[in-house]
Amino acid sequence: MRHLNYNHLLYFWTVAHEGSIAKASESLSLTPQTISGQLKMLEAAIGEPLFQRAGRGLTITDTGRMVKQYADEIFLLGAELSRRVQSKEPGAPTTFNVGVVNSIAKLIAYKLLEPALGQHSESIRLSCREDNLESLLGDLAIHKLDLVLSDRSIPTGLNVRAYNHQLGASHLAFFGREELLEKATLPFPQLLEEIPVLMPLHTSALRRKLDDWFDKIGVRPNIVAEFDDSGLLKAFGEAGIGCFPAPFAIADQIKTMYHVALIGQLPKVREQFFVISPERKLKHPAVVAITQAAKLEFSGH
Repeated sequence: MRHLNYNHLLYFWTVAHEGSIAKASESLSLTPQTISGQLKMLEAAIGEPLFQRAGRGLTITDTGRMVKQYADEIFLLGAELSRRVQSKEPGAPTTFNVGVVNSIAKLIAYKLLEPALGQHSESIRLSCREDNLESLLGDLAIHKLDLVLSDRSIPTGLNVRAYNHQLGASHLAFFGREELLEKATLPFPQLLEEIPVLMPLHTSALRRKLDDWFDKIGVRPNIVAEFDDSGLLKAFGEAGIGCFPAPFAIADQIKTMYHVALIGQLPKVREQFFVISPERKLKHPAVVAITQAAKLEFSGH
């Protein structure tokens, strides 16, 4: 393969996004003949066709899709570089983009992220986004995110260049409104068969750990609702719909914020917390602050 001409790559990328050479020519203010000629030169350099005719239009080939994936990342990085350089004006904060897996308790996410703002509040603007782990890892891979906070490590077999950094863990507990316990006749945890229980979805790491624990002790909880968002789960718990699991490390805050009582602890069931970053050795000062504070915060749980 010859040396890649990035102007040719830009023309290809624009055609792929716009869907036709005509629209790409309008976007780039070039003639269709110029773009068509540049595409042929790129295909000659790569050695395979990137588009094929489909009626009057074009469809992208398998090789074209692969090249487009790389081009997406190249031009996204270029835009990010430009933004970072421009943000170096005096007093301009750098945006710190964090993805938070939606099954992590909001209070835990706050505890983990707060040190980044505490030490670098004047130089960093925090931007958080919630989603499932796979989606967040996709954004991490193309540098839309600086790190991901997760309750599980990178799934085996997922082709993404990123590294796990364990922050700590907390054992779990169940919380609920005190009136839920009025009808209970059994001790904890058997009483979870008598009172309504709110649980994370089956797809979450926390739910799998809870299901394994229930199987081992022979308890069948009375599950009335399931959630993929930890905040919504606790909102239903505050309304008295059922009891819910949460990290014991934030027990005091949960009791105060959601007006619930501690029903029982699960010392053998632990929720782990990870920073997932694109670098093996953590260098970003905000990430270093997060990891150092987390190891102190969760060392006793």
